Amino acid sequence: MNDFNARAKKIKLAVFDVDGVMTDGRLYFLPDGTEFKTFNVLDGLGIKMLMKMGIETAIITGRSSLIVENRAKSLGIQHYFHGREDKLTALNELLAKTAYDYEQVAYLGDDLPDLAAIRQVGIGMATANANDFVKKHALAVTQARGGKGAVREFCELILSARGQLDTLQQQYL
Repeated sequence: MNDFNARAKKIKLAVFDVDGVMTDGRLYFLPDGTEFKTFNVLDGLGIKMLMKMGIETAIITGRSSLIVENRAKSLGIQHYFHGREDKLTALNELLAKTAYDYEQVAYLGDDLPDLAAIRQVGIGMATANANDFVKKHALAVTQARGGKGAVREFCELILSARGQLDTLQQQYL
């Protein structure tokens, strides 16, 4: 865990996939073709906690969805890349825009399109429901599944390793 703590202290940017990470990975369609997704409110607060402690946030997702765009806006997520199957290319564009380097990034994903980014960054993690090959190559795996608290767990692990979680939680007493 000491290596994780050292890595966490360098994090300036947290990046999230959506389907299978911020959601349970299932795609829901109404008879008229309208898509809908469900998000976990606990995950949302985790993202806000990161931002409160000065960590920028981003979404890189392979699908394009107005629902996800609205969720990103409602949380105040600073960077949103959609329709991007090559996650590492999108991440590289984001790093060029922010001037951060790989060791300053934490990434949470669940499937093969996330793997190159997970392997490249300072903290590359997979959700409990992630593809087994992805989990094998991640620095760590959450205990929670995507859409079921994995994002919150990821956020709290980083904040705890940085010594910031207790301070944030105390504000709610």
